[in-house]
Amino acid sequence: MNSKLQGSELRYRIRPANPGAHLYEISVEVQSPDRAGQIFRLPAWIPGSYLIRDYAKHVVSIRAESEGHEIRLEKIDKSSWLADPVEASLNLVLEVYAFDSGVRGAHLDTTHAYFNGTCVFPEVVGQENRPCELVIEAPPDGIGADWRVATSMRAHGARKYGYGSYAAENYAELIDHPVEIGQLQIGEFEAGGIPHTIAIRGTSRVDMARICHDLSTLCAKQLAFLGRPKNLDHYLFLLMLQEEGYGGLEHRCSSSLVCGRSDLPVRGETIIKEGYRKFLGLCSHEYFHLWHVKRIKPEAFTPYDLQKETYTGLLWVFEGITSYYDDLMLHRAGLISQESYLELLGKTITRVIRALGRFRQSVEDSSLDAWTKFYKQDANSSNAVVSYYTKGALIALALDLTLRHLSDGRCSLDDVMKECWRRFGETDEGMPERGFESVAASVSGAELGDFFERYVRGTSDLPLRQLLEEAGVVFGLRQAEDAKDLGGTGPRNERVAKAWLGASLQNRSGKNLISVVHSASPAEKAGLAPGDELVALDNLKLTVANADALLRDFREGDAVTISVFRGDELLRFPVTLQTPPEDTCYLTFAENPSPAVMARRKAWLTGTTPARAV
Repeated sequence: MNSKLQGSELRYRIRPANPGAHLYEISVEVQSPDRAGQIFRLPAWIPGSYLIRDYAKHVVSIRAESEGHEIRLEKIDKSSWLADPVEASLNLVLEVYAFDSGVRGAHLDTTHAYFNGTCVFPEVVGQENRPCELVIEAPPDGIGADWRVATSMRAHGARKYGYGSYAAENYAELIDHPVEIGQLQIGEFEAGGIPHTIAIRGTSRVDMARICHDLSTLCAKQLAFLGRPKNLDHYLFLLMLQEEGYGGLEHRCSSSLVCGRSDLPVRGETIIKEGYRKFLGLCSHEYFHLWHVKRIKPEAFTPYDLQKETYTGLLWVFEGITSYYDDLMLHRAGLISQESYLELLGKTITRVIRALGRFRQSVEDSSLDAWTKFYKQDANSSNAVVSYYTKGALIALALDLTLRHLSDGRCSLDDVMKECWRRFGETDEGMPERGFESVAASVSGAELGDFFERYVRGTSDLPLRQLLEEAGVVFGLRQAEDAKDLGGTGPRNERVAKAWLGASLQNRSGKNLISVVHSASPAEKAGLAPGDELVALDNLKLTVANADALLRDFREGDAVTISVFRGDELLRFPVTLQTPPEDTCYLTFAENPSPAVMARRKAWLTGTTPARAV
C-alpha cells in the first residue's frame, strides 16, 4: 500500500471483499512493530453503547506477514493476537463477518456496506496515538457501480463521496467515524457557518429540501446554545431507513440513525406528523451529544478502555440531560409548538411513572448497572430498573425549574450546561463523579444536596406537579384508554376499561403472549407469568387485539378466569380485577396566569434571558 499520509506508520485498508457472504477484508500495515512482538486487539464495546459486544467474535480468519513471509500469530485472549517479532514492517490481514444491521455494528451485502471502526479495525497496541491512513476500496466488479461513500472522516486524496484515502489523527479517531457505502440520497446544508450533510440509505421519496431546512434550523439553535466545538468543520447525519425502526449513536463529527421509512416527509406535506417529529427529536438528541458525551464526558471515559466495562454513575447526566434538551430544542428552534412540546413531555412522564422500577433503583445505580441491567433487560425490568434516559430527563426538568424558582429567574439549567462546557468540554478534562452537582451548586449558589440525594441517589418521585404549576403548566393524570395509549394528551374516550389485569401483552411470531407482569398487580397475585400464551378470558378467546375490549365489560372486584398455555400445559388462573391506575400524564397551560408566571414560562420554553422576559 502506498501511503499518502506523511509520517503515518499505521496504514489501514478495508475492502467489501465478498458482499454475498457478508465478508470484509481488512489489513493494517505497521511500519515499526514492537520488537518484542506486536499485539493487535479489537474493542469489546463501542462508545455510547454500554454493552460488551465482543466484536472479535466476528473474525473469520486472520494472518500476519512481513516481507512476503507468513508470521506466526498467537491468540492470547478473546480479542487479542500476538505476532512474532520481526525486523521489517508487519502486515495483519483479517476477514470479518458483517451482518449486523444496527447502528452499533457492521453490515455488508449486495445492496450496501456499513461499518463502525470498532467492528473491523484492530488496535495496534502501544501505537494508539500514531496517525492513521484508511483506504476504502470498492467492492468486486459487478456490484455497487453507483455506490457512494459517506463518512465524516477527513479525506486525504479521496474524492467527495468516493473511494480512496482518508486520514485520522489516531486510533480513537479512526474508530469514531462510521462509514456508509451504497445508493445514497444526499442533502447538504449549512448551520452556524458549518457544512452539514445528511446521507439517506433506503428507498423513499423524501422531501430533502424540507429535511435540510429543518435540520439547519435545529443545528443552528444548538450551535448558538453552547458554541462551536473546536475542530468541527463538518457534520454528517447517516440515516438508514427501515420499514419500522428507531435509534441512533453519536460520534465526534457524525451520527448514525435509524428511522421508519414512513416517518420522513414527502413533497407536498406541510404538517409535522408524529413520525417526523420523532425523527427530528432523534436528530436533536444525537446532535446535542456533539457537546454532551463526545466532548464533555465522564472522567471514567478519559480515555476509553474498550476492553472491559467502564463504570460511571453519570449516565443519567449525559443521556438524561440530553433527553431533556432534545425535544425542548425542537420547540426553541420553532419546529414544534409549545403544545406539541408539552405533549412530548407528558409522554416522557408517562413512561417513567408506568415503570415501578423507579422505586427500586436510583438513576445513579441505573447508570452503574447499564452493562448488566439496562442493556440486558428481561421481563421483570420494568419492575426493577429505572431508565437513566427518561427519569434522567425528568430530573433535568425538575432541576431546571427548581433553579429558575430559587433564583427568581436569574439562573437555570442552561447556565449550568454552559459552565460544564467551559470546565469540561473546552478543556478536554473528564467530569468527576460529583462534578455536575458541583457545577450546579457553584453556578446557582443554591444548596442542592437534598435534591441530588432524593432524586439521583434516592428513588423519590420528583415534585413535578408543583414545579410545573409554578411555570404555568397544569399536571394531569388519568387512566390509560387502551394498550396503545402513550399519554401526552387529555382524555378522549369515555368508554375506557374500568378493570385492570396488570399485564402487558405482545403478539410474537403469531402467539399472543404475556410479556410483562406488573408488580402487585392482579396478574401477579393470580400467578400469571411472562411467556404465558393467552387462550381465554372466562371461556372467550383472549388475544392481544381484543383484550382491551373484553376488559371494558368488567369492574373492580370482578373475578374472572384467565386460561393460558405455559409451555405445553393448559392452566387456568382465577383473577380478581382492580381499578386501572392513573398512570397516564397530560400537561396543559394554566388559564389566566400572572405576568410573573408567564415570564417564567416564556424564559423556560424559549431559552431567553429571564431578566428580559416579559
